[in-house]
Amino acid sequence: MFDLEYKGGNTVVITSKKATVVFDPKLSVVGLKDFKVKESIVVATEPRFLVNDENVRLVIDSPGEYEVADFTIRGIAAQRHIDTPEQEKLATVYRVECGDVRLAVIGNVDGKLTEEQYEAIGVVDVVVIPVGGGGYTLDATSAAAIVRSIEPKVVVPIHYAMSGVEYEVPQDSLEVFTKELGIVAEQAPKLKLKSAASLPQSLTIIELARS
Repeated sequence: MFDLEYKGGNTVVITSKKATVVFDPKLSVVGLKDFKVKESIVVATEPRFLVNDENVRLVIDSPGEYEVADFTIRGIAAQRHIDTPEQEKLATVYRVECGDVRLAVIGNVDGKLTEEQYEAIGVVDVVVIPVGGGGYTLDATSAAAIVRSIEPKVVVPIHYAMSGVEYEVPQDSLEVFTKELGIVAEQAPKLKLKSAASLPQSLTIIELARS
């Protein structure tokens, strides 16, 4: 069992009984205070989204296999949206397992993931994915294509236009993404995941409040 919260930008926090995992804690890139939790596991989809913090349990910012507390984390190399295929892959997509629930956390990547990347992500229940576009991250069309390829039960959209968040470039509203998938988003303060059996049977978009 764990909770997933959204802090704005690309920052999400997963909390289980044994640990807290913070993804992309550098909120100052969107005009907010950087997010820090003592003894947390910090995971970055790009190293530039890390913050200087000596009080963390572990920092993960590159591909590989990691086992910590009750989490199994796999990092998968990916091309950033601003890079060409010939350049070094500087982004990392993550598969996260806790109990019998499996998540994929997608960063600011190129919209055309390869078959090898999809195989490494594997079957997952929840996808956390940026949708705001603007040349900065995945737009609604590319994000929806990735969601359709992965076929999760739940989608948690992040990095879209919202009050109080100052993006480097304008972002589309969440409605652009939900219309692309043809699904109305359900609103919640946080996503509580008890087990895989508690997940919805059909694709559901959860709009998390920024906490």
